[in-house]
Amino acid sequence: MSSSDWVADFLDRLSPDIAVIQIDIPSFKLWQIESHAWQRFAELAMQQNLRWAAGWAEQMQNRFFINAGFENHGEYILLRTIINSSNPELPSQATVYPAANRSERHTQDMFGIKFIGHPDNRRWTRHQGWIETNYPLRKDFPVQGTPVGITPPDVDYPFIKSHGAGVYEIPVGPVHAGIIEPGHFRFQAVGELILNLEERLGYVHKGIEKIAEGREPESLARLAGRVSGDTTVGHCWAACMAMEQAADVKIPPRASLIRGILAERERVANHMGDMGAICNDVAFVFGQMQFTRLRELWLRTNAKVFGHRLLMDKIVPGGVACDLSDESCALIKKDLAELRAELTEVILALDLNTSLEDRLYTAGFLSEETAAAFGTVGYVGRASGQDKDVRRDAPYAPYDQVTVKVSVENQGDIASRFWVRYKETRAALRLMENFIDRLDAGDLRTEWQVPPTGSEGLGIVEGWRGEIISHVRFDADNKIARFYPRDPSQLNWPALEKLVLNNIVPDFPVCNKSVNCSYSGNDL
Repeated sequence: MSSSDWVADFLDRLSPDIAVIQIDIPSFKLWQIESHAWQRFAELAMQQNLRWAAGWAEQMQNRFFINAGFENHGEYILLRTIINSSNPELPSQATVYPAANRSERHTQDMFGIKFIGHPDNRRWTRHQGWIETNYPLRKDFPVQGTPVGITPPDVDYPFIKSHGAGVYEIPVGPVHAGIIEPGHFRFQAVGELILNLEERLGYVHKGIEKIAEGREPESLARLAGRVSGDTTVGHCWAACMAMEQAADVKIPPRASLIRGILAERERVANHMGDMGAICNDVAFVFGQMQFTRLRELWLRTNAKVFGHRLLMDKIVPGGVACDLSDESCALIKKDLAELRAELTEVILALDLNTSLEDRLYTAGFLSEETAAAFGTVGYVGRASGQDKDVRRDAPYAPYDQVTVKVSVENQGDIASRFWVRYKETRAALRLMENFIDRLDAGDLRTEWQVPPTGSEGLGIVEGWRGEIISHVRFDADNKIARFYPRDPSQLNWPALEKLVLNNIVPDFPVCNKSVNCSYSGNDL
């Protein structure tokens, strides 16, 4: 069924009590419904196999706009309802879509909106940084907050308790032994067998959404590139795409190809880092050393060609802030050939190592049903049979000019997540060669034009962790009124709680690394 067919069919199946107002936005479909139908719409969407993709709120004078993104067959629907700020209540969609759970809790904490019937309304983003009646994303809350000294520890968070003979708790974090960011993991176990895992995140909440307000496009792009430092290209691209939609700015063809090269280089660097770290977590140091070496050589080429190892600030509103000379293109192609040859040798050594296979195969199992229920994306979803990739399903330039090969596994274990990364790396090398071959002379940037007050855009790109969604609304005078970035980790973190069940505690580090969610990308 084509996208237009399923959309028409879905609208025909809606019950009479759900009146959909289709608002004409050139770049995406916006449907507005009454608040009483919010949960009922989700139930019908679930019946029609729509995937819940994102949720956020924004304040418009004395009203709240509540948004939820749905996807099917590469077609995205932005659902919106409007409620009055005097009694901000709304039926919960988390009763239908588990993926909406933490998003609604974030909105509850930041805006003071109550989701009726929510299965878990404990605070999420709100630790002890604000008093109970303060809601930081409301317009009357000052950007600097109301600091009163040292924030007290969040010691009274009501973790789930387990009872029974031999059951004990293991608290891990938020400060860890390595250099990773802070997050708390609370285990219940019997012997070494994990019975339950509960995550507590938000320790690196940065106020991204709040400090975005009032910025101009260039400044917002720089901020978006720091939502999660290892995904600077992906988040910056999604934010710029949203702003360019709102301003009706079309980027030059050469700029789109360079954006594609940047994104694929970011993908390869992170996949190599993850494959090495998975090897390290099961004491296969040879693999870790080889992937780390290859990643370092890759990053040095980034620095030489683009001026930054992690490619920060190379995507700007209207295009890119870097170009590729013929010499640089030749160097990148040489880089691609050398990495392809090295990977062939390294992966053979891994594939023949039976002790490595013993640690990775069947461990950290995530079923297709669970992956679908939580809306998992990227390599986590694709390793559990979720055949989705924005580059192929909702292609944007330059991916609309090429064939994107999507790697899918259905075993759902750590080994599957490893092999999806490897296959995506090989596919990324081919894409970069294709993009370089298509580079024709041309402009790098389109002149910016100030968007009308209230205009909005929705940027959706396939970052290296998976689908990134950014929403931007403009205020007057080229200023940002609202920015919301949804990192893939926001959907993938809950899957970690499920895939570790019935594994042993010593396998948690490698289970965690096989998912490798971003703390920073979650803790906006």
